Amino acid sequence: MARIFLGLLLLCSFATITLAGNFSYVCDPSRYSDLGLDVSTFAFCDKSLPFDVRAKDLVDRMTLHEKVNQLGDLAYGVPRLGLPKYEWWSEALHGVSNVGPGTFFDDVVPGATVFPTVILTTASFNEFTLEKHWSEARAMYNLGRGGLTYWSPNINVVRDPRWGRIIETPGEDPYVVGTYATNYVRGLQDVEGTENATDLNHRPLKVSSCCKHYAAYDVDNWLGVDRYHFDARVREQDMLETFLRPFEMCVKDGDVSSVMCSYNRVNGIPTCADPKLLKDTIRGEWNLHGYIVSDCDSIKVIMDDHKWLGDTKEDAVAQGYVNLGLDLDCGVYYTNFTQNAVKQGKAREADIDKSLNYLYVVLMRLGFFDGSPSFDMLGKKDVCSNENTELAAEAAREGIVLLKNDNETLPLYHGKFKTLAVVGPHANATEAMFGNYAGIPCKYSSPIDGFSAFGNVKYEMGCGDIACKNESLIFPAMKASKEADATIILAGLDLTIEAESLDRVDLLLPGYQTQLINQVTKVAKGPVILVIMSAGGIDISFAKENKKIKAILWAGFPGQEGGRAIADVVFGNYNPGGRLPITWHEANYVDRLPMTSMPLRPVHSLGYPARTYKFFNGSTVYPFGYGLSYTKFNYTLVSSQSSLPINLNKLQHCRDLDYDSDSFKPECPAVLIDDLECNKYIEFEIEVQNVGSKDGDEVVIVYSNPPAGITDAPIKQVIGFKRVFVKAGESQNVKFGLDACKSLGIVDYNAYKLLPSGGHTIVVGDGVVSFPIQVSFDY
Repeated sequence: MARIFLGLLLLCSFATITLAGNFSYVCDPSRYSDLGLDVSTFAFCDKSLPFDVRAKDLVDRMTLHEKVNQLGDLAYGVPRLGLPKYEWWSEALHGVSNVGPGTFFDDVVPGATVFPTVILTTASFNEFTLEKHWSEARAMYNLGRGGLTYWSPNINVVRDPRWGRIIETPGEDPYVVGTYATNYVRGLQDVEGTENATDLNHRPLKVSSCCKHYAAYDVDNWLGVDRYHFDARVREQDMLETFLRPFEMCVKDGDVSSVMCSYNRVNGIPTCADPKLLKDTIRGEWNLHGYIVSDCDSIKVIMDDHKWLGDTKEDAVAQGYVNLGLDLDCGVYYTNFTQNAVKQGKAREADIDKSLNYLYVVLMRLGFFDGSPSFDMLGKKDVCSNENTELAAEAAREGIVLLKNDNETLPLYHGKFKTLAVVGPHANATEAMFGNYAGIPCKYSSPIDGFSAFGNVKYEMGCGDIACKNESLIFPAMKASKEADATIILAGLDLTIEAESLDRVDLLLPGYQTQLINQVTKVAKGPVILVIMSAGGIDISFAKENKKIKAILWAGFPGQEGGRAIADVVFGNYNPGGRLPITWHEANYVDRLPMTSMPLRPVHSLGYPARTYKFFNGSTVYPFGYGLSYTKFNYTLVSSQSSLPINLNKLQHCRDLDYDSDSFKPECPAVLIDDLECNKYIEFEIEVQNVGSKDGDEVVIVYSNPPAGITDAPIKQVIGFKRVFVKAGESQNVKFGLDACKSLGIVDYNAYKLLPSGGHTIVVGDGVVSFPIQVSFDY
């Protein structure tokens, strides 16, 4: 399985909760000797036994009171059994974070590598692995500053461009998001040589990952509607096709060891209180090898805000165990009220045992009980290493997207452009580059730092801050641009505009930023380069159309090495190859529908447009997948197949599909994918030719178009991608072998996963190469 760059580069930075500075592992005989206990008497420390047997032995030795004390994110341990405290909650969204009590920095470990935020790393569409860089996580655990269970990544699909948490996510395409999730989890968890083991006793974990927030969570706080009260009214078609798909891929393909449910309701039921979503789907249908955890204080939210789960706190925790399969509470409800719930006859102790068994098997796979000798050598030298610093810079460079480059203005040449006006509210960005869920960086490179390596920099803020409410600072920026050989304007958003618990209300630059850009551009002596830092898209049509603004770059929030990465791209040390993982809509798009409208397809009765590139066919500022290069690439189809015949047996039946009134309807419109063996692959080969003068990376994105006329089918959908480096004047062949059911399947209105018959089209990139593939069914 391909590994997206960020998904795996996070490996290098992850760690989890610490127990104590000198803690080794639970079943260390010397610990028990010090406690006056004989470790050999405890079956849970017998390494010859399976993990589930050992976990059961541990749980069976606990009293009810001791059990409930292990059910919150802070597990209090059982001193009489030698079981120490453990804090489950740590974060590692794009590097080791000190959000959550499980990880901390101090004089021993003052910081960790801060990589680019997820949305920018996803823009690299990179597939290669960086597994050797996972070591910061384990090193911090060894140093007593981190733990082993990370509640990352965030894999919610971006449905609305106003969402404040776009910064944390891999974009708007479910397949891309699911692939990112799979690669992140595999990179974080898998121990080389054991990744294909089916027996968990032979499937250790480097650190544990958690896919969140399950499910249909993408409203934080919009015009008074917040995540604690929002009821997402979702069609089952959209649920299966968009909102659940990344989580299914995370569990089934990534084999994640934890899933976190979200604050919101879905169709009236809080997600953390929905047995269909939790027990039936995650645990049952997908067969999770791990535990399910609530988002923090979700049980309290369900009680107080959603008015769900009964009249008392004991009712709430009882429902969590008896009906739902929610194993761990990030909070104190389980710890404080479960014992009374059992005594009142509302909860079964056996259900608590089951949850604890899931939790302890994960900790055993992590080496928490037996140690992990192969990781013991990791220490301070592995945190903030030069290798990880360079990886952070490379990740930022790979994600940066070139949106405009009139007359091949970029790259600038060092000898020609000696004086640089570097202006705008992000010109001296530091913390803004880190985004949210970041730790303390090892060091950082601001844009001023980056550009100072290429010329004499004249810096002017242009705005007092991102809100840019004071236009008096624009004039000094104009003066600087009049005197400089080139002007770089750094504008955009930050966490005061888009963040967790803060959705946007428009798609415009804040305050006087647009005025700053226009006025500086008008008087600039040399070429003007606009660099946008943001997570969500911004309507910068004015800049796109301004002929004096020669080039535009989107740099997301690029992490600790962001300034260096941006300057490297502007001056040609790196040829940009990133692609937008979300659609950049025009400003009036958000005037046409409320953020709370959940359907992906247009709601014609209300005049609401569609969402995401899969269904929206209107005009945009920049479309999903857009990105330019300093060179030019041509595609040639080397080989492909034109047909996909499938023989059906008597148990495989044709299914009906709705078609437009003037469209041809096949005799056998579709077959249920679950009824097929799905062992057919679409194989083809593309030659990527670099016909320009500069070496560069090309992102090859492959889409499928369903047969014409199927009602409400996607316009197109991503089914594969690869990033390939091609030297100037040379070519590289790229081969694809794609699962036909996953690549050509659709979800109909009744939420059936179907493989339609008829003429599908495989489209490469923006359509310069495409070929038809005919699916036919025969008995």
